[in-house]
Amino acid sequence: MSLKSVKEVEANVHEITLTIDAETFKAATVKVYNKQKKDISVPGFRKGKVPMQMIEKLYGKGVFYEDALNDLYPEAVDAAVAESGIKAASAPYDANVVEIGENGVEMTVKVATKPEVEVGEYKGLSAEKPAVDVSDDEVNHEIDHLREQASRLVNVDDRAAKDGDIVTIDFEGFVDGVAFDGGKAEGYDLTLGSGSFIPGFEEQIVGKAIGEEFDVNVTFPAEYTPELASKEAVFKCKLHKISVKELPELDDEFAKDLGEYDTLDELKAGIKKDIKERKQQSADDAFENALREQLVENLKADIPQILIDEAFQQNKDSFIQRFESQGISYQQYLAYTGMEEKVLDEQIREEALKQLKLRYALEKIAQLENFEVTDDDVAAEYDKIATTYGIDIETVKKIAPVENIKDDIAVQKAMKTVVDNAKAAKKKAAPKKKAAPKAADGEAEEKPAPKKKAAPKKKAAEKKAEDAE
Repeated sequence: MSLKSVKEVEANVHEITLTIDAETFKAATVKVYNKQKKDISVPGFRKGKVPMQMIEKLYGKGVFYEDALNDLYPEAVDAAVAESGIKAASAPYDANVVEIGENGVEMTVKVATKPEVEVGEYKGLSAEKPAVDVSDDEVNHEIDHLREQASRLVNVDDRAAKDGDIVTIDFEGFVDGVAFDGGKAEGYDLTLGSGSFIPGFEEQIVGKAIGEEFDVNVTFPAEYTPELASKEAVFKCKLHKISVKELPELDDEFAKDLGEYDTLDELKAGIKKDIKERKQQSADDAFENALREQLVENLKADIPQILIDEAFQQNKDSFIQRFESQGISYQQYLAYTGMEEKVLDEQIREEALKQLKLRYALEKIAQLENFEVTDDDVAAEYDKIATTYGIDIETVKKIAPVENIKDDIAVQKAMKTVVDNAKAAKKKAAPKKKAAPKAADGEAEEKPAPKKKAAPKKKAAEKKAEDAE
C-alpha cells in the first residue's frame, strides 16, 4: 500500500491517489473467503468446503473484492494521508476506485485542509456595553419572590371565593351535552385570576362558596385545538376548598430563616450584590458576543464545503440529542413548533458556519500572538473539565488528548486578548417616541386597537418543547 500522487483540486481540498499492491489485495480476498465460506452452499460440496476458485467461477472473479477493499481501506487511506504530509481537517471522502483486480487496487480520495485565514485588526475593536446598576424595585421584586417561596397555604371557610384565591375544584366539560377528552379533573387546584384556564372560566368561580355545585359557561377561543375551537361548552363544577397564600413578615426573622443573613438590611444588600453580578455577567457576555460577531465578519478564508457540512451535522446531532435526553423526539419538536425541517436546518447550518469561522479567527490570533501554553495551564483545564462534568481527570485525559486541550487554551487566550484590547462604548438610549398628532377638527380621533384575548394555555407537550429549547 503506497501513495501515488497528490494534487490540489480546489481551494484547500486535495485529491490523493493511492495503490494497494497485488499481493496485499490477494491476501485480503483470501481472508474474506475464509471468513464467509462457512455460509456458502454449492451443490456437490459440503457447506463450508467450497473451494475459492469454484465460488469465483460461479459468482465472478470479483465476488470478494468489495469486502476485501473495505477491510483494507482504513489502513491504506490513513497511510497514504500520512505519507502525503497533508494535515487533514476532514475525514477522507469521495472515495473512487480507478482500478481493482488481480493487479491490485488504485483509488482516489479527497481530504480537506484548514484554510489560510486573514483576521484583519483584532485589537481595538469596539462594541456597546451597558452600564450596570440595580434599582430598589429589582431588589424588592427578588424579595417578593423569596416570600412567595416561603409562603404557606391557609384554608378559608367563612367567605366566598374571590380573585387571587386558590380553589380546589372538580370539573367536567361538555359540548352539546357530550363530555370531551381532557375536560375532566378532580381535586384540581386553580389560582383565580391566573389566566390558567380559558377566558371566562375563572371569573365564574368568583363568589361561589365551599360545597357549591355550579355550571361554568364558556366559548373556546378560535385559536384552540381544531375539535374545540370556537365551540360553546358547559363545565359542571364543584368547589371543595378555598385557600390563600400567607406570606412571611418582611423583617429580620425572615432574613435569618434564609440561613445566610442576620438582618433584613443584610438580605437586601446581598440580593443587590447578586443581581449586580448577574447583570454584569450578562453585559460582559453581550460585549464578548458582539466582538465575536466582528471577528466572524472580518474573517477572510476559503472554507471547504465538506468542513461546513461536517460542522452542521455535528451541531444538528447535538441539537437532537438535547431534546431526546428530555424525552422529545426531533419530529415532535418540529410538530410542536410548527417549524419546517429545512428552515431549522438552515438556521443550524448558519450557526455552525459562524462557529467554524470564529474558531479559525481565534486560532490565527493565537498563532500571531505566539501564546505559550504551560503544563499548569493544561492541568487547570483538565481539572475544570472534570469538575464541570463530574468525571475523574484520567477519564478526561482519555477523551481529550493533550494537543486538543492546548489548542483550546490558546483559543481562550486569543479571545481574552481581543476582549482586553477592545473598547466598551456606552449603549445609546432608545429614541423617544413622538406624540401622535391630534385629530383635526371634523376628523374622528383614531381609537386604540382593541386588546386581544389571552390565548389558551399551551398543551403540556408544547410547553415541554419550549422549556427544552
